[in-house]
Amino acid sequence: MGFCLSLLFFLASLPIIFAQDVKHATIVVDGTVTTAETDDNFICATLDWWPHDKCDYNQCPWHYSSVINLDLSHPLLAKAIQAFRYLRIRIGGSLQDQVLYDVGNLNSTCHPFRKMKDGLFGFSKGCLHMNRWDELNHLFSRTGAIVTFSLNALHGRHQIRKGVWGGAWDSSNAYDFMNYSVSKGYKLDSWEFGNELSGSGIGASVSAELYGKDVINLKEIIKDLYKKSNFKPSLVAPGGFYNQQWYAKLLQVSGSGIVNVMTHHIYNLGAGVDPNLVNKILDPHHLSKISETFSGIVQTIQQNGPWASAWVGESGGAYNSGGRHVSNTFVNSFWYLDQLGMAAKYHTKVYCRQTLIGGNYGLLNTTTFVPNPDYYSALLWHRLMGKGVLAVGSDASPHLRAYAHCSKGRAGITLLLINLSNQTDFIISVRNSMTMRLHVEKKLIQKENSLTRDLKRSVSWVGNEASNGATREEYHLTPKDGYLRSETMVLNGIPLKLTESGDIPRLDPVHNNVNSPIYISPLSISFVVFPNFDAPSCA
Repeated sequence: MGFCLSLLFFLASLPIIFAQDVKHATIVVDGTVTTAETDDNFICATLDWWPHDKCDYNQCPWHYSSVINLDLSHPLLAKAIQAFRYLRIRIGGSLQDQVLYDVGNLNSTCHPFRKMKDGLFGFSKGCLHMNRWDELNHLFSRTGAIVTFSLNALHGRHQIRKGVWGGAWDSSNAYDFMNYSVSKGYKLDSWEFGNELSGSGIGASVSAELYGKDVINLKEIIKDLYKKSNFKPSLVAPGGFYNQQWYAKLLQVSGSGIVNVMTHHIYNLGAGVDPNLVNKILDPHHLSKISETFSGIVQTIQQNGPWASAWVGESGGAYNSGGRHVSNTFVNSFWYLDQLGMAAKYHTKVYCRQTLIGGNYGLLNTTTFVPNPDYYSALLWHRLMGKGVLAVGSDASPHLRAYAHCSKGRAGITLLLINLSNQTDFIISVRNSMTMRLHVEKKLIQKENSLTRDLKRSVSWVGNEASNGATREEYHLTPKDGYLRSETMVLNGIPLKLTESGDIPRLDPVHNNVNSPIYISPLSISFVVFPNFDAPSCA
């Protein structure tokens, strides 16, 4: 009796939100075949080179977060990386093609980046000292990070006209740096060549013909330096914005087996200063536009270099350091998780988020290192979504985005549901295509009144496990206090914050009977795990 009274009091204290609209939807998952496959470690985050005085729109959001000056001893940094077991990290960014490596027979002075009016991106050349490289590798080693290092592809070249660079790549400094790394036993997963030099480039460009010759040279360097090693790092290129003709020419010129991974960058939300960023994030039509790029790069690889795979090498949503009070808040997870789902569907093996830390779009707060909402979105994806991508059918409106994967490390499937609508409450039935007839008649389901619906949802958030039958796991993500630009994510009604000892919090699901409907609130995101879902392709 006491428990019942307590439960009634708890439910009465919950704010009941009367959604303006209630829609029933059926989602059908085909577990008989995987339509695409990601890498085991799909989630990746970047470390950039920008110094503290990199500013956009009268704000300077980078602080001390660059490869050069990031506090590598901060306990939260290691904990944030270790929580992934294992996180891919890509070291690169706009200034990488001006970085000199202070090793070997370097003929020029190696000094820090400094403001320079006529320099590329307004900065001089910069320097990576080997003691700093040692410190970085110590961090990577103790956290299990899987590292891609992006090399300077402009060294030795000169500008032949505005924005266009020519001449031969001088590989000597890169060779000495790579040789130093091999001699120290640093295990790098891959070496990338250049940053945003494809097509018309960003700041600078190099022709695909020259680039193709350069990656052949780089491949020979990798073969030579790693000839005694059992592990051979991949060659990754070009780390730029997708241009069909340029990408095709690069694969044609370099030839079979040279480029292992084709990387492209995505900033499909536009400028960080755009006042319409939130509207773009919540617009399903806008989010879907980028599918043309994903489709294009898959076709280009299939036709010109089927030995290569596709990665998103850098993606921050909004360019020029991200959107202030947007990219570091809950609302950005609608864009980010939709990107992950869409990229995986289009055969993307790895997706690198700009950034792990730095700018407005860091997964970690640039000064406190405390995780932003997208950090938890990335961590949940990494832990729940396996590499097998499954086909999903839905009769819902475009505002309900649905993606399904084989579950990670166990049987069954995991469904990602993203509700972009600010007024529609979805009541979802999930079906297995194997158990359905060819033509499924849509059932007429009597709508539940708002009070009953919200009470059901409230009970499920308390976490009562179904008393009989199989259960599913649910991870419902909402913003604190319903404020979309909150920097605090709420999981199943509980705000996510570091533990008293400064550790990443547990991410616990609630359990519900597998046959009960799934309730998805307006402007919320849910991962739903079905451990007993019959999916032969996931076995």
